[in-house]
Amino acid sequence: MDTSIARRNILARIRAAQGREAEPSAPEREAAAGYLARHPEGPRPLMPEDLVTHFIEEAQKMATTVETVDALSDVPAAAHRYLAQHGLPVQAIAWQTLQDLDWVKAGLMVEFRKPIDGDVVGITGCFCATAETGTLVLLSGPETYASAGLLPETHIAIVPASRIVAGHEEAFGLIRAERGELPRAVNFVSGPSRTGDIEQTIVLGAHGPYRVHAIVVRGA
Repeated sequence: MDTSIARRNILARIRAAQGREAEPSAPEREAAAGYLARHPEGPRPLMPEDLVTHFIEEAQKMATTVETVDALSDVPAAAHRYLAQHGLPVQAIAWQTLQDLDWVKAGLMVEFRKPIDGDVVGITGCFCATAETGTLVLLSGPETYASAGLLPETHIAIVPASRIVAGHEEAFGLIRAERGELPRAVNFVSGPSRTGDIEQTIVLGAHGPYRVHAIVVRGA
């Protein structure tokens, strides 16, 4: 069952037990929106005006490698450079939203599908990114499958500079403004997967990619 449907069913049963209709009424939604608008934000660190530079600095602290390019058309060549520099295969899977880029001209063989066992490189875009923590924000969907940034051992993410926001608060505000409600999965990616469970030794790639590479597009 779709998780969003399951979530609605659970909430509907809770509301029924409270003697309310399955779906919130318009006044209820307005009251919730009013509460969010009135609710004061907690203390937050000051952010510089240049969010792009701050994002790059923070991402690198989290072991995300970063390259900047001028335009979306430069992305395939940048991806090829990264893979060649690290001796990685030039075969990749990618989100369907990236089909218009000229991957073949850059020497890459890209399939626009969900990853399967054996796929080493996954290429995604992102919904937005947060400068405060150098984090990628990925929303799942029919063409933006979450698994593309989770299963392959190398994750290359395309980050339009115009979609870099200050913090998580702005990211969730953008989701509410543009999507209305959360999709099935919202993934916040801050560098490669890691764990320190064994003798407090940090191990990369424990539950996801070994490598995360962000290509920041200044003209997008």
